Amino acid sequence: MPIKVVTEDTFNVEVIEAGGPVLVDFWAPWCGYCRRIAPLLDKLAEKWGDSIAVATVNVDDAPGLASRFEVDVIPSLFLFRGGAHGEKIVAPKTQEQIEEWIAAHK
Repeated sequence: MPIKVVTEDTFNVEVIEAGGPVLVDFWAPWCGYCRRIAPLLDKLAEKWGDSIAVATVNVDDAPGLASRFEVDVIPSLFLFRGGAHGEKIVAPKTQEQIEEWIAAHK
């Protein structure tokens, strides 16, 4: 499943009201580390298929969402289920670290 680009206008429908879990990456185009982990998210989106959706939020385009979820450092990843999220992971280093974090929050 391709990664969804989520905006302030589409966040509630695409994430909060989603029928299943959604991994949301808060990032910015000027963030080198964000661009470096983007291929990891592409791989995870492909690997998970329909079981976990992957979405991105550009904090420059959606400052209200960044503020709402207290995103102080990017990239910050949240796993949403049933409209709520648990603890975020900040600047994960590897795909394995992201997968372990998700497994711990299932």
